[in-house]
Amino acid sequence: MEPRATLLRHARWRPLEFVFWPLVFVLPALLPSKALMINEIAITALFALSLDLILGYTGIVSLGHAAFFGFGAYTAALFAKHVMPDPTVGLVVAVLASGVLGALASITILRGTDLTRLMVTLGTALLLLELANKLDWLTGGADGLQGVVMGPVLGLFDFDLYGRVAAWYSMAVLLVVFVLMRRVVHSPFGATLQAIRDNRLRAMAIGIPVVSRIAVIYTVAAAVAGAAGALLAQTSGFASLDVLAFDRSADVLLMLVIGGVGWLYGGIAGAVVFKLLQDMLSTVTPQYWMFWIGLILVLLVLVGRDRLLRPWTWFGGRGRAGP
Repeated sequence: MEPRATLLRHARWRPLEFVFWPLVFVLPALLPSKALMINEIAITALFALSLDLILGYTGIVSLGHAAFFGFGAYTAALFAKHVMPDPTVGLVVAVLASGVLGALASITILRGTDLTRLMVTLGTALLLLELANKLDWLTGGADGLQGVVMGPVLGLFDFDLYGRVAAWYSMAVLLVVFVLMRRVVHSPFGATLQAIRDNRLRAMAIGIPVVSRIAVIYTVAAAVAGAAGALLAQTSGFASLDVLAFDRSADVLLMLVIGGVGWLYGGIAGAVVFKLLQDMLSTVTPQYWMFWIGLILVLLVLVGRDRLLRPWTWFGGRGRAGP
């Protein structure tokens, strides 16, 4: 089969997807009491999708992806507080700012081993965390950036206390980014990324510009992570040091372990499972819920993620094994 036909076949939407996405958008109306949770899941899924672009499709490991998430959150919050409260304009500004930061940070991960990249990405996030803590006159420091008031979405839809508008807003952004990233990963550009992931030296030998490809996808992933952070700040009206914390980078990595790397629905599946488990287990055992999360991860390794999450393969999932 020709490469073009293969890419088109993989990019084709499955019938079940046309049921899945409309159902997702109906959930805030069907479950109004869970709208805030749905909003959080949508934001987390977008964040996981951004990490999957570099980890699952390019093979670039990262322990500091929260740097771009937090940078987007603070950018959107500061823009709303000091410039204008329009959420869509603030979202665009945060995406562009995070993309610029990602382009600058991509220089640090072009060389070295996976261990080197882990340390460099972690160091980048820690530097931004300490910077946000020290610049308390701008970011609020440990108290967080307060007094962020957002205007209506598109000038029409005001954020409500129940979180339904916030949920629809976040899910709309998730769907738009998902469609765009689906086109990217199933394009010739995406095929070169997977070639780099599988064997970097062989990709260089056949003429793929490895350095520029890594820099571009790292920039795109940073911009998507910034969009997720901006959504969190806009829908909560608050930004704190937590958005830059190591825990956030570790959690999103666990979500990809659960959902599977190398397919876009893996981030969504991992975010849904992780956030629901976190909500349920923290209610039952507030002090030990991480123990049960760890136990579930052990079961995923022993039993196999594909056996436990086999229904997600109906969406065309071919997720690689978790790192």
